[in-house]
Amino acid sequence: MAERFVEVDRNTPMLLPADLRDWVPEDDLVHFVIEAVRSLPTGQLMVNERGTGYAQYPPSMMLALLIYCYANGIFSSRRIERATYRDLGVRFLTGDTHPDHDTICSFRRQNAALIAKFFVRVLELARELKLLQVGTISVDGSQIKANASRHRGVSYQRAGELIQQLEKEVKELLAKAERADSQGEIDPAKVPAELAKGRALQAKLELARQQLEQRHREEFAAQLAEYQKKKENWEKNKRRGNEPKAPVSNGPAATGQSNLTDPDSRIMRKSKNEAFAQAYNAQLAVDADGSQLILAASISQSSADNNQLQPMVQAVSDNLAQKPQAVLADYGYVNGPTIEQIQSQGIEAYVAVSAQAYQRRRYDLREEKKRRENPRQHRAPTLIAMDQKLSTPEGHKRYLRRQASIEPVFGIIKRVLGFRQFSLRGLQKVTLEWNLVCVAYNLKRLHRLIGHAKSKPNAPKSPCPPLTLGALLIEQCLASFFLFS
Repeated sequence: MAERFVEVDRNTPMLLPADLRDWVPEDDLVHFVIEAVRSLPTGQLMVNERGTGYAQYPPSMMLALLIYCYANGIFSSRRIERATYRDLGVRFLTGDTHPDHDTICSFRRQNAALIAKFFVRVLELARELKLLQVGTISVDGSQIKANASRHRGVSYQRAGELIQQLEKEVKELLAKAERADSQGEIDPAKVPAELAKGRALQAKLELARQQLEQRHREEFAAQLAEYQKKKENWEKNKRRGNEPKAPVSNGPAATGQSNLTDPDSRIMRKSKNEAFAQAYNAQLAVDADGSQLILAASISQSSADNNQLQPMVQAVSDNLAQKPQAVLADYGYVNGPTIEQIQSQGIEAYVAVSAQAYQRRRYDLREEKKRRENPRQHRAPTLIAMDQKLSTPEGHKRYLRRQASIEPVFGIIKRVLGFRQFSLRGLQKVTLEWNLVCVAYNLKRLHRLIGHAKSKPNAPKSPCPPLTLGALLIEQCLASFFLFS
């Protein structure tokens, strides 16, 4: 399949039949999505040139189609294709044309860089409208299921055993094929199919073992780098204390897991009360000063968050060309060196360093043995100072903004948009889909902020009140009404 690049002309109008204009309200999100896509600077988009009679569609229309459908809870390419016939807003956007699911899927897969660029463009648009000021940000993560079952996982040791078993079965099938050719007792058409199936499974298992070996090499390299850093500090401190021990590589762990469907995903669980699932750790950085727009997004393969704070702060600085003034994060992001690095850049950090934030303040009906009356005591000066800062009324007040700013964002994405599982597979494609979800959320949120500003021109400085649980439920009901009406 050949590919070519075409220039996007922002002045080229989309096909909008006059009879469809009267059916879509003027304040509908589809108008805002179309105008936002048109504001994208002229650039190069990748499209398919199949050399056949298949129809080609404007790249700007395809991008707007993806964003509008994701904002309305339509994620799969087949459902998007169906919506071009059934959804009035989608028919209006596409000019009553109907891209097939293969075209939609190919465009989404081939334009990951464009979607990442448009993510930044939406934030620039919010700043131009004076609805976004980079001040305090909230960082958090949530586990979202991968498009794979955890029962398709295989350990390093078990994969080796299965490979040996498959090698024996392949030899037996080859012997059957020889007997079929010589005696004609076995249908020769069945043997090649069984042989191909066995070899395909064997190739998957070998690939899983290679990925586990590569993962072990990367982890060992990280351990070695950490050991070198500790040894240098030990020698600088005139060899005080015990000498750090060098890591030893014994090969991949026998119980190390790799998924045959999506090898990049990992087995995770939200808490001790939740079941394990094949998932990714989706990270967000959200504006905590009122707009609740997503300022940065990323995908992590680790269930732990303690190494994600600095990359998310840096991503916000890169997207907006401006450092935030303060960052809020929960107990999962505790990391002394990371907090020191962030505060050395002039960014004030408010990170919960104990489980005190999880304690119930009024009524605790749990058993006494399950209560956390004595939170963990830290020895590092940075964490002690952070604990003291959050104990002050001002620090406690600022930290409480974290939950009210970022938790509703994940709630809207999962409950209102209905995005609970990735459709694509692989880290690169999952990152693309997560960026697309965040772009859809930002445009939906920005559309609401503009509507609020127009309805109340003399409103206070905050562009829109934060979304509470009641507002979240109202948004969910409205989304369900428009999706199924």
